[in-house]
Amino acid sequence: MKLHWVLGVVSMVLLTACGSTEASRLPVETGNLAAPDSVEVNQEGTIRIQPLDQLEIKVFGVDQLDGLYQVDPEGRIRMPLLGIVEANGTTIFDLADYLEARLEERYLQNPLVTVSIVDSLGAQFVIEGAVGSPGLHSVRDGMTLLQAIAVSGGPTAEANPNAVLIFRTIEGERRVARYDLSQIRVGQSDDPTIYGNDLIMVDGQGDSPAYGAYEEVLRSLPLVGLFIAVF
Repeated sequence: MKLHWVLGVVSMVLLTACGSTEASRLPVETGNLAAPDSVEVNQEGTIRIQPLDQLEIKVFGVDQLDGLYQVDPEGRIRMPLLGIVEANGTTIFDLADYLEARLEERYLQNPLVTVSIVDSLGAQFVIEGAVGSPGLHSVRDGMTLLQAIAVSGGPTAEANPNAVLIFRTIEGERRVARYDLSQIRVGQSDDPTIYGNDLIMVDGQGDSPAYGAYEEVLRSLPLVGLFIAVF
């Protein structure tokens, strides 16, 4: 099965916004970013299964194998016929492929397996741009933007502190807000709460590879307190 990088969609959104002269004319609403529609784990090929996740596994035509499976603290699940299966660090698609291969070896012809994460202790956010450790990170209860950037390795020397974007789905629309870390640090702006499925982008400056990546988008966005729908 093909894996799809979730940021591909975001990249297309940014390119669309950057190439449009209408970006600054999109409807602007006042108020901080509201909580998202959902913080449940997206069923994306980039999400990695981790210990204590609860999985729903379905094998087409074999009801005896269908059910909920708890990933143990060592990252394993136990299934009928197959016994112990290593799940930690795999994606839902990786695990489905592996289970199909195992079942086809000895038990079924052309098995069809689907895997989904129905409960996770690790809601995750994505962070990109000028930070030490971009990618997926777990959301802790009550985590703020400053904390999210800290656990992501902190801003690099080339980071632009007044050019940080948070993308979030609210009432069915993808929305984005711009924040200034310098103002947050001195208490001039609130430190916003981060939720599962948020996407954070930290712009760069100077010779940073991230420099200018979001420049046109940033020009169309006011600072914290104002947000617009981007698609």
